[in-house]
Amino acid sequence: MTAAEGASPLGLNTVLLPATRIGPRLFEWGRRTYVMGILNVTPDSFSGDGLLAPGAGRRGAAVEAAVIQARRMVDEGADIVDVGGESTRPGHDPVDADEETARVLPVISAIRAALPDVPVSVDTSKPAVAEAALEAGAVLLNDVWGVSTDDALARLAAARGVPLVVMHNRTLPDYRDFVAELIEDLRAALDRALAVGVPRQNLIVDPGFGFGKTPEHNLTVMRELGRLRQLGQPILLGTSRKSTIGRVLGGLPTEDRLEGTLATTAIAIAAGVDMIRVHDVRANVRAALVADAICRSVRP
Repeated sequence: MTAAEGASPLGLNTVLLPATRIGPRLFEWGRRTYVMGILNVTPDSFSGDGLLAPGAGRRGAAVEAAVIQARRMVDEGADIVDVGGESTRPGHDPVDADEETARVLPVISAIRAALPDVPVSVDTSKPAVAEAALEAGAVLLNDVWGVSTDDALARLAAARGVPLVVMHNRTLPDYRDFVAELIEDLRAALDRALAVGVPRQNLIVDPGFGFGKTPEHNLTVMRELGRLRQLGQPILLGTSRKSTIGRVLGGLPTEDRLEGTLATTAIAIAAGVDMIRVHDVRANVRAALVADAICRSVRP
Protein backbone atom coordinates (compact mmCIF):
# COMPACT_ATOMS: atom_id res chain seq x y z
CA MET A 1 0.00 0.00 0.00
CA THR A 2 1.40 3.40 -0.92
CA ALA A 3 1.39 6.23 1.60
CA ALA A 4 -1.54 8.58 1.36
CA GLU A 5 -2.05 11.85 3.12
CA GLY A 6 -5.12 13.71 4.24
CA ALA A 7 -6.00 16.51 6.62
CA SER A 8 -7.48 15.55 9.96
CA PRO A 9 -10.21 17.67 11.59
CA LEU A 10 -7.46 19.23 13.73
CA GLY A 11 -5.53 20.28 10.64
CA LEU A 12 -2.85 17.62 11.18
CA ASN A 13 -1.53 15.45 8.38
CA THR A 14 -2.59 11.83 8.71
CA VAL A 15 -0.30 9.42 6.85
CA LEU A 16 -1.45 5.91 6.04
CA LEU A 17 1.68 3.79 6.25
CA PRO A 18 2.06 0.23 4.95
CA ALA A 19 0.32 -2.21 7.28
CA THR A 20 2.34 -4.46 9.57
CA ARG A 21 1.58 -8.10 10.22
CA ILE A 22 2.13 -8.80 13.94
CA GLY A 23 1.49 -12.49 14.44
CA PRO A 24 -2.19 -13.27 13.83
CA ARG A 25 -3.27 -9.66 13.25
CA LEU A 26 -2.76 -6.98 10.62
CA PHE A 27 -2.13 -3.51 12.05
CA GLU A 28 -3.36 -0.87 9.60
CA TRP A 29 -1.56 2.28 10.70
CA GLY A 30 -3.43 5.55 10.58
CA ARG A 31 -6.87 3.95 10.64
CA ARG A 32 -7.13 4.05 14.43
CA THR A 33 -4.96 3.99 17.55
CA TYR A 34 -3.86 0.57 18.79
CA VAL A 35 -3.37 -0.26 22.47
CA MET A 36 -0.57 -2.37 23.93
CA GLY A 37 -1.20 -3.68 27.44
CA ILE A 38 1.77 -3.90 29.82
CA LEU A 39 2.33 -7.17 31.68
CA ASN A 40 5.31 -7.07 34.05
CA VAL A 41 6.72 -10.38 35.28
CA THR A 42 9.05 -8.71 37.75
CA PRO A 43 9.44 -8.15 41.49
CA ASP A 44 10.39 -4.48 41.15
CA SER A 45 8.24 -2.77 38.53
CA PHE A 46 8.14 1.02 39.03
CA SER A 47 4.36 0.91 38.64
CA GLY A 48 3.89 -1.59 41.45
CA ASP A 49 2.17 -4.16 39.24
CA GLY A 50 4.98 -6.71 38.91
CA LEU A 51 3.62 -10.26 39.13
CA LEU A 52 6.70 -11.40 41.07
CA ALA A 53 6.37 -8.68 43.71
CA PRO A 54 7.14 -9.77 47.30
CA GLY A 55 4.18 -11.71 48.66
CA ALA A 56 2.89 -12.62 45.20
CA GLY A 57 3.53 -16.31 45.86
CA ARG A 58 5.04 -19.05 43.72
CA ARG A 59 6.00 -18.60 40.08
CA GLY A 60 3.22 -20.89 38.96
CA ALA A 61 0.76 -18.51 40.58
CA ALA A 62 2.40 -15.66 38.66
CA VAL A 63 1.75 -17.46 35.38
CA GLU A 64 -1.89 -18.00 36.29
CA ALA A 65 -2.20 -14.35 37.31
CA ALA A 66 -0.56 -13.28 34.04
CA VAL A 67 -3.15 -15.16 31.97
CA ILE A 68 -5.98 -13.61 34.01
CA GLN A 69 -4.46 -10.16 33.55
CA ALA A 70 -3.95 -10.71 29.82
CA ARG A 71 -7.57 -11.86 29.40
CA ARG A 72 -8.78 -8.80 31.26
CA MET A 73 -6.68 -6.43 29.14
CA VAL A 74 -7.95 -8.03 25.93
CA ASP A 75 -11.54 -7.85 27.17
CA GLU A 76 -10.95 -4.15 27.86
CA GLY A 77 -9.72 -3.57 24.32
CA ALA A 78 -5.97 -4.26 24.21
CA ASP A 79 -4.72 -5.19 20.75
CA ILE A 80 -1.43 -6.68 21.92
CA VAL A 81 0.08 -7.82 25.23
CA ASP A 82 3.67 -6.81 26.04
CA VAL A 83 5.50 -9.14 28.44
CA GLY A 84 8.62 -7.98 30.27
CA GLY A 85 10.83 -9.78 32.74
CA GLU A 86 13.23 -7.03 33.81
CA SER A 87 12.34 -3.69 35.32
CA THR A 88 13.66 -0.66 33.44
CA ARG A 89 12.97 1.84 36.22
CA PRO A 90 15.92 4.02 37.37
CA GLY A 91 18.10 2.10 39.84
CA HIS A 92 16.59 -1.28 38.98
CA ASP A 93 18.47 -4.47 39.78
CA PRO A 94 19.98 -5.98 36.61
CA VAL A 95 18.74 -9.46 35.67
CA ASP A 96 20.80 -11.99 33.75
CA ALA A 97 19.46 -13.64 30.62
CA ASP A 98 18.72 -16.96 32.31
CA GLU A 99 16.60 -15.38 35.04
CA GLU A 100 14.78 -13.10 32.62
CA THR A 101 14.06 -16.06 30.35
CA ALA A 102 12.76 -18.10 33.27
CA ARG A 103 10.36 -15.29 34.12
CA VAL A 104 8.89 -14.55 30.69
CA LEU A 105 8.82 -17.88 28.85
CA PRO A 106 6.13 -19.63 30.93
CA VAL A 107 3.99 -16.49 30.78
CA ILE A 108 4.33 -16.05 27.01
CA SER A 109 3.57 -19.73 26.41
CA ALA A 110 0.53 -19.65 28.68
CA ILE A 111 -0.89 -16.47 27.11
CA ARG A 112 -0.40 -17.80 23.59
CA ALA A 113 -2.21 -21.02 24.57
CA ALA A 114 -5.07 -19.16 26.24
CA LEU A 115 -5.36 -16.34 23.69
CA PRO A 116 -4.08 -17.66 20.35
CA ASP A 117 -5.55 -14.77 18.36
CA VAL A 118 -3.80 -12.09 20.44
CA PRO A 119 -0.26 -10.96 19.52
CA VAL A 120 2.28 -11.15 22.34
CA SER A 121 5.40 -9.00 22.35
CA VAL A 122 8.49 -9.36 24.51
CA ASP A 123 10.07 -6.33 26.15
CA THR A 124 13.78 -7.14 26.29
CA SER A 125 17.17 -5.97 25.07
CA LYS A 126 18.84 -9.39 25.37
CA PRO A 127 19.11 -11.48 22.18
CA ALA A 128 19.02 -14.80 24.08
CA VAL A 129 15.81 -13.82 25.86
CA ALA A 130 14.29 -12.51 22.64
CA GLU A 131 15.07 -15.70 20.73
CA ALA A 132 13.63 -17.92 23.45
CA ALA A 133 10.54 -15.69 23.63
CA LEU A 134 9.95 -16.05 19.90
CA GLU A 135 10.17 -19.83 20.28
CA ALA A 136 7.57 -19.59 23.07
CA GLY A 137 5.14 -17.65 20.88
CA ALA A 138 6.09 -13.96 20.98
CA VAL A 139 5.60 -12.23 17.62
CA LEU A 140 7.11 -8.78 18.23
CA LEU A 141 10.45 -7.64 19.73
CA ASN A 142 10.26 -4.48 21.85
CA ASP A 143 13.84 -3.22 22.36
CA VAL A 144 14.32 -0.46 24.94
CA TRP A 145 17.88 -0.03 23.66
CA GLY A 146 16.86 0.07 20.01
CA VAL A 147 19.29 2.91 19.23
CA SER A 148 22.29 0.94 20.48
CA THR A 149 24.90 0.14 17.84
CA ASP A 150 24.55 -3.55 18.77
CA ASP A 151 22.34 -4.89 15.97
CA ALA A 152 21.80 -8.38 17.41
CA LEU A 153 18.06 -7.89 18.00
CA ALA A 154 17.61 -6.37 14.55
CA ARG A 155 19.39 -9.37 13.01
CA LEU A 156 17.12 -11.70 14.95
CA ALA A 157 14.02 -9.79 13.82
CA ALA A 158 15.23 -10.04 10.22
CA ALA A 159 15.98 -13.75 10.47
CA ARG A 160 12.65 -14.58 12.09
CA GLY A 161 10.54 -12.17 10.05
CA VAL A 162 9.02 -10.43 13.06
CA PRO A 163 8.48 -6.71 13.66
CA LEU A 164 10.84 -4.71 15.87
CA VAL A 165 10.15 -1.70 18.09
CA VAL A 166 13.17 0.60 18.02
CA MET A 167 13.08 2.75 21.17
CA HIS A 168 15.21 5.79 21.88
CA ASN A 169 17.39 5.69 24.97
CA ARG A 170 20.65 7.12 26.29
CA THR A 171 22.73 6.33 29.34
CA LEU A 172 22.84 10.04 30.26
CA PRO A 173 20.40 12.82 29.26
CA ASP A 174 23.14 14.83 27.57
CA TYR A 175 22.00 16.66 24.42
CA ARG A 176 22.90 19.82 22.51
CA ASP A 177 19.79 19.84 20.32
CA PHE A 178 17.43 17.40 21.98
CA VAL A 179 14.69 16.76 19.42
CA ALA A 180 17.06 16.82 16.45
CA GLU A 181 19.37 14.31 18.16
CA LEU A 182 16.46 12.08 19.18
CA ILE A 183 15.26 11.94 15.58
CA GLU A 184 18.74 11.34 14.20
CA ASP A 185 19.41 8.56 16.75
CA LEU A 186 16.20 6.85 15.66
CA ARG A 187 16.95 7.39 11.97
CA ALA A 188 20.40 5.81 12.38
CA ALA A 189 18.87 2.85 14.23
CA LEU A 190 16.31 2.36 11.46
CA ASP A 191 19.09 2.43 8.87
CA ARG A 192 21.02 -0.25 10.79
CA ALA A 193 17.93 -2.44 11.01
CA LEU A 194 17.19 -2.02 7.31
CA ALA A 195 20.81 -2.84 6.48
CA VAL A 196 20.60 -6.23 8.21
CA GLY A 197 17.36 -7.13 6.46
CA VAL A 198 14.42 -5.96 8.57
CA PRO A 199 11.69 -4.86 6.12
CA ARG A 200 10.65 -1.24 6.55
CA GLN A 201 7.04 -2.25 7.25
CA ASN A 202 8.31 -4.28 10.23
CA LEU A 203 9.89 -1.30 12.01
CA ILE A 204 8.12 0.77 14.69
CA VAL A 205 9.72 3.73 16.48
CA ASP A 206 9.32 4.79 20.11
CA PRO A 207 10.71 8.14 21.34
CA GLY A 208 11.47 6.60 24.74
CA PHE A 209 9.51 8.84 27.11
CA GLY A 210 11.27 8.50 30.48
CA PHE A 211 14.42 6.84 29.12
CA GLY A 212 17.67 8.82 29.07
CA LYS A 213 15.73 12.07 29.40
CA THR A 214 15.02 14.69 32.04
CA PRO A 215 11.40 15.54 32.94
CA GLU A 216 11.64 18.62 30.72
CA HIS A 217 12.90 16.46 27.86
CA ASN A 218 9.89 14.19 28.34
CA LEU A 219 7.49 17.14 28.14
CA THR A 220 9.31 18.31 25.02
CA VAL A 221 8.82 14.86 23.48
CA MET A 222 5.08 15.29 23.96
CA ARG A 223 5.09 18.77 22.43
CA GLU A 224 7.17 17.66 19.44
CA LEU A 225 5.69 14.22 18.73
CA GLY A 226 4.52 15.30 15.30
CA ARG A 227 8.13 15.72 14.18
CA LEU A 228 8.66 11.96 14.45
CA ARG A 229 6.36 11.49 11.47
CA GLN A 230 9.27 12.50 9.24
CA LEU A 231 10.82 9.10 9.97
CA GLY A 232 8.04 7.50 7.95
CA GLN A 233 7.37 4.72 10.48
CA PRO A 234 4.54 3.87 12.90
CA ILE A 235 5.03 5.45 16.32
CA LEU A 236 4.59 3.72 19.67
CA LEU A 237 4.47 5.80 22.85
CA GLY A 238 4.68 4.66 26.46
CA THR A 239 3.96 7.34 29.07
CA SER A 240 1.79 5.26 31.38
CA ARG A 241 2.14 6.18 35.09
CA LYS A 242 5.66 7.56 34.56
CA SER A 243 7.43 9.81 37.02
CA THR A 244 7.26 12.95 34.86
CA ILE A 245 3.46 12.75 35.08
CA GLY A 246 3.75 12.38 38.84
CA ARG A 247 6.01 15.43 39.05
CA VAL A 248 3.63 17.58 37.01
CA LEU A 249 0.82 16.51 39.35
CA GLY A 250 2.70 17.59 42.45
CA GLY A 251 4.47 14.35 43.29
CA LEU A 252 1.55 11.94 43.01
CA PRO A 253 2.40 8.22 43.35
CA THR A 254 2.06 5.79 40.44
CA GLU A 255 -1.45 4.66 41.38
CA ASP A 256 -2.73 8.25 41.12
CA ARG A 257 -1.37 9.08 37.66
CA LEU A 258 -4.21 7.79 35.49
CA GLU A 259 -5.69 11.17 34.57
CA GLY A 260 -2.25 12.47 33.65
CA THR A 261 -1.64 9.43 31.50
CA LEU A 262 -4.96 9.94 29.72
CA ALA A 263 -3.95 13.52 28.91
CA THR A 264 -0.79 12.25 27.21
CA THR A 265 -2.82 9.62 25.33
CA ALA A 266 -5.12 12.26 23.86
CA ILE A 267 -2.24 14.57 22.95
CA ALA A 268 -0.32 11.69 21.38
CA ILE A 269 -3.23 10.69 19.18
CA ALA A 270 -3.71 14.29 18.05
CA ALA A 271 -0.03 14.25 17.03
CA GLY A 272 -0.46 11.06 14.99
CA VAL A 273 0.88 8.37 17.33
CA ASP A 274 -0.21 4.91 16.18
CA MET A 275 0.01 2.80 19.34
CA ILE A 276 0.04 3.53 23.06
CA ARG A 277 1.61 1.25 25.67
CA VAL A 278 -0.38 1.38 28.92
CA HIS A 279 -1.14 -0.26 32.25
CA ASP A 280 -4.76 0.91 32.55
CA VAL A 281 -6.23 -0.50 29.37
CA ARG A 282 -9.96 0.22 29.74
CA ALA A 283 -9.54 3.93 30.50
CA ASN A 284 -6.96 4.47 27.77
CA VAL A 285 -9.03 2.59 25.19
CA ARG A 286 -11.97 4.87 25.96
CA ALA A 287 -9.78 7.96 25.69
CA ALA A 288 -8.39 6.67 22.39
CA LEU A 289 -11.87 6.03 20.98
CA VAL A 290 -12.86 9.64 21.60
CA ALA A 291 -9.55 11.04 20.36
CA ASP A 292 -9.75 8.89 17.21
CA ALA A 293 -13.30 10.08 16.57
CA ILE A 294 -12.07 13.68 16.71
CA CYS A 295 -8.67 13.38 15.04
CA ARG A 296 -9.20 10.55 12.55
CA SER A 297 -12.96 10.63 12.07
CA VAL A 298 -13.05 7.01 13.29
CA ARG A 299 -16.44 5.67 14.36
CA PRO A 300 -16.53 2.45 16.41
